[in-house]
Amino acid sequence: MKRGFYTIMAAQFFSSLADNALFVVAVELLRTAGAPKWQPAALVPMFALFYVILAPFVGAYADARPKGRVMFSSNAIKVVGCLAMLFSAHPLLAYAVVGLGAAAYSPAKYGILTELLPASQLVKANGWIEGLTIASIILGVLLGGQLVGPNISGVLLSFDLPALDTGIDTPPEAALVTLIAVYALAAWFNTRIPKTGVEMRPMPRNYLQLLPDFWQCNTALWRDKLGQISLATTTLFWGVSGNLRYIVLAWAAAALGYGTTQASSLVGVVAIGTAVGAVVASVRTRLDQATSLMPLGIGMGLLVILMNFIDNVWVAAPFLILLGGLGGFLVVPMNALLQHRGHNLMGAGRSIAVQNFNEQACILVLGAFYALSTGLGMSAFGAITAFGVVVAGFMWVIQRWHRSNLIHHADEVQALLAIARSDKSH
Repeated sequence: MKRGFYTIMAAQFFSSLADNALFVVAVELLRTAGAPKWQPAALVPMFALFYVILAPFVGAYADARPKGRVMFSSNAIKVVGCLAMLFSAHPLLAYAVVGLGAAAYSPAKYGILTELLPASQLVKANGWIEGLTIASIILGVLLGGQLVGPNISGVLLSFDLPALDTGIDTPPEAALVTLIAVYALAAWFNTRIPKTGVEMRPMPRNYLQLLPDFWQCNTALWRDKLGQISLATTTLFWGVSGNLRYIVLAWAAAALGYGTTQASSLVGVVAIGTAVGAVVASVRTRLDQATSLMPLGIGMGLLVILMNFIDNVWVAAPFLILLGGLGGFLVVPMNALLQHRGHNLMGAGRSIAVQNFNEQACILVLGAFYALSTGLGMSAFGAITAFGVVVAGFMWVIQRWHRSNLIHHADEVQALLAIARSDKSH
């Protein structure tokens, strides 16, 4: 791997670490404020909101400027959202601003991989990036839980500046100040990301021209016989995984009686399994083998339903590791295949923007459904059952879709798989 790849990993790690810790802090802010139960559930779709709204623009923006610079400015937006939450903005609105920064960050983060590395290293690179991202989710969720817990928050609140009243009086406020420092560290790594030498694609003067361009890119990926399968799989996986982050918190409270700090550790346990699955997939799976892993998605959906029958943490921990492991082993090769097809069809930034649009739209729809159901009285157990059925059912449909392609478009599919096997160029 090129040296710049490790700088990208460091920048991604700290930015994602802060994102996930901030989610737990926002949940605690709403809980301590006595907010309705639907509001913590709504944090997930609010974060996804700008991914969907700005999808036609952020990919082209990432392709028009050095991606390290795009990642730096995106981190600055996240800091603004964090500051807004610190200065008493509603957590839902402030977290949406952080989502705006993340929406701009993502096409640059993934798009730079296809500029820096050959296609033959994309699965390996994605394995490391996803593994590190999952590690940052583990540590971020744990960090957020500990920052709002009594031990670390007590230490943070004990600091005092002479002759200066900071106004930092609660554990969530102290946590927010800490996370601003983490975002600043990520921004410093962004400044060290090298330029790849890839020619920039200028933005049009009339930004509305990007709408039909984005629609064409979206259509191109959905029509591609490999792109459509990998896009459908990753869309479903991240749509459910994004919401499971909160559902596991709610389930831990209902099934185990856990508070925010304890429940956050179980979200980290799922991420441990995903990290292991991602790393194993990166060393054992080739790009052209990605579509053979779809049965794992069906198994993952069925395992989600079994969560309803667990009420012991010693059973829950290994079970959640297995659940995460299946997801990680499935999504890394699919993600790499999708990036490969998207890079060949339209360019790195635009293809990642299309991917984000579909995945975050799924998170938004499922999250809105869950928040609405919670507002109407649906239990965490009912939500888990619904999500498990959705995963297993739709993965079965996607698998049948791919089999149909193999039968009716065999020559095209085999040609695309051959390209994935042989392409070692940038």
